[in-house]
Amino acid sequence: MRFIGILLSAAFLAQASVAEERIEGIEQTIQSQIDAFLQDDFETAFTFASPNIQGLFGNPTRFGQMVRNGYPMVWRPTDVTFLELRKQGPLLFQKVLVKDAKGAPHVLEYNMIKRDGDWRIDGVQLLAKPPVGA
Repeated sequence: MRFIGILLSAAFLAQASVAEERIEGIEQTIQSQIDAFLQDDFETAFTFASPNIQGLFGNPTRFGQMVRNGYPMVWRPTDVTFLELRKQGPLLFQKVLVKDAKGAPHVLEYNMIKRDGDWRIDGVQLLAKPPVGA
């Protein structure tokens, strides 16, 4: 029983250190893009993408089609939880847990860059899919 208490204490301390690692504006940028997706406002969602992503898709309509088809859990999440922020050299990666319309969890990692004083999303990678049958 004491071992479980130690594990819970360690988990709490880990959570506390994660909270200190947050960088102002990153979570707001991701949440604002998700909020725009929920409204099918792809023009606004497109503004949170980096110049690289904007150049790759060219316009909000094509960007919206990619999100609807490739990332439906981001287009219509029922819950969004921000996890740890990972630094790799000059790069920042924000992990996010989203639940899709069926309640299945998905862990994504957002590559974040700062352009003209604002955070932009420079890519999203699906790290964990729900188990089969979920």
